[in-house]
Amino acid sequence: PRGLGRFAGRGLGRAARAYARRQYHILLRVAKTAVRTQERVLREKIERNADSVFGREHGFSRIRSHADFAAHVPIRRYEELAPWVERVVGGDERALLGSGQRVLMFAMTSGSTDQPKYVPVTAAFLREYRRGWNAFGFKAVLDHPDAFMRPILQVVSPMDEHRTARGVPCGSISGLLAGRQGRTVRRFYVTPRESGAIGDAESRYYTIMRFAVPRDVGWVVTASPATPLKLARTATTYADRLIRDIHDGTLRPPGDIPDNIHKTLAARLISDPTTAKRLSTAVERNGELLPRDYWKLAFLANWTGGTLGLHLRDFPRYFGDAPVRDIGLLATEGRVSIPLEDGTPAGVLEVAGSFFEFIDAEADAADASAVHRCHELVIDQEYRVVMTTSAGFYRYDIGDRVRVRGYMGEAPIVEFLHRGAHVSSVTGEKLTEWQVTSAFDRACHAAQMAMTEFVLAPVWADPPYYRLHLDRNFASVNQFACRLDEELSRLNVEYDSKRSTGRLGPIVVNRLPEGFFGRLDGERRGTSNEQYKHQYLYTKPGDDACLPLCFAEQRIKVS
Repeated sequence: PRGLGRFAGRGLGRAARAYARRQYHILLRVAKTAVRTQERVLREKIERNADSVFGREHGFSRIRSHADFAAHVPIRRYEELAPWVERVVGGDERALLGSGQRVLMFAMTSGSTDQPKYVPVTAAFLREYRRGWNAFGFKAVLDHPDAFMRPILQVVSPMDEHRTARGVPCGSISGLLAGRQGRTVRRFYVTPRESGAIGDAESRYYTIMRFAVPRDVGWVVTASPATPLKLARTATTYADRLIRDIHDGTLRPPGDIPDNIHKTLAARLISDPTTAKRLSTAVERNGELLPRDYWKLAFLANWTGGTLGLHLRDFPRYFGDAPVRDIGLLATEGRVSIPLEDGTPAGVLEVAGSFFEFIDAEADAADASAVHRCHELVIDQEYRVVMTTSAGFYRYDIGDRVRVRGYMGEAPIVEFLHRGAHVSSVTGEKLTEWQVTSAFDRACHAAQMAMTEFVLAPVWADPPYYRLHLDRNFASVNQFACRLDEELSRLNVEYDSKRSTGRLGPIVVNRLPEGFFGRLDGERRGTSNEQYKHQYLYTKPGDDACLPLCFAEQRIKVS
């Protein structure tokens, strides 16, 4: 957390703990007065952007209460907000934001169609985003005092994967946060910012571990739990090379690194024969190099909810008995929850950042009676999350479903369940059925084939992958699977990232008997179920157990 940096140079661990405790008590006070806090948050966002195009069109100047807000502004999905967002991307910041608001960058994440979402990051949004992370971090290190004042391994992605026509960076908000860290704070983070710009995935992971393995890492924080596993496996795979580099003070990754980045990184390295000897001894003793042998982790922090929790099965092998703290329901559009203990994806609602509303899980957003404030939720009931943020997103349905586990003061404790219907995300790829059917259609067009029925289903493995069930037998099935994989990567930036970094494996084909789906759908539809629809994307590993593995699975090598 940023605030701890002020104590780092003086070595005042006791003062750092006291500061963290004060910040946690602030979080408790805010939760106790969540209703008043939420009213203030909404008022600030409305007043700040009242003179925006969106604000004028929706009568922000006449809004005095939540009832006014709900009457003037409908709940929308991203696709419905997109026309205003596109104007901001094109340079018209006033389309969504009030005067004095400047876009620092556009954070990107996968959308439900073929276009990524662009989230305008303003100074106010960045403050709220950072504050949520700090609140999470302060409580986590209070619960794990061994993590205090020790190095942190955090994977950072570039903030400028590309730029708008007006030169505004588009990429990951983690890159912006890393770039704004002070020198003192930066000392605690072992990951070089430049590593995010390394295109070759194996070399990027190797470089991160080249800097991290020799350090006394106290905790690892990532979004997907697949990432720390990939880092650990990279160090295990290249143990001999890694130990030699640590001994010599060099950086010799398995693939290419741009010369300018390599020169910058290599200049920071020193020869460390002592650590190299310790690592070699560990390999001789255990037969392999694992993080539990070279780090004494206080904890790991990453998502644990939904299907992502399946990755945790492999954590003990690599990280021993280090506890895991969920980082909370955290979207590119803003933070929803802050977990306060290990072993659960549930966390207290982050009421000081965004304004929240919740829709009954199965209700229509247009039904006003199904929309509730945060203090009106019922324990054990499921809801969809709606946010109003400093990014210019007003009454935005983020598509996530949560269950209420309890309350802290007036703030609900919510647990992430899953994305909206027909969304699969075993590594954080957030693959939608629309994307799957669109990619399949494009692959068919490229192959000059006509197929309509198929199923794509996630499979839990090392690494996880997707199984493509086809009831057509044709010679070019391998090439078709490659094409489908390429099209999915084009349509979904998160899928592309997970595939290119090896966190998600290549597609596997299961060839079913000719006409299988026609017969199966006919049986399920029967004679009266006119509402039956073929499901093209299964969302959880094991959902396709109803489909026979009629032929040996054909693993497709996808470059």
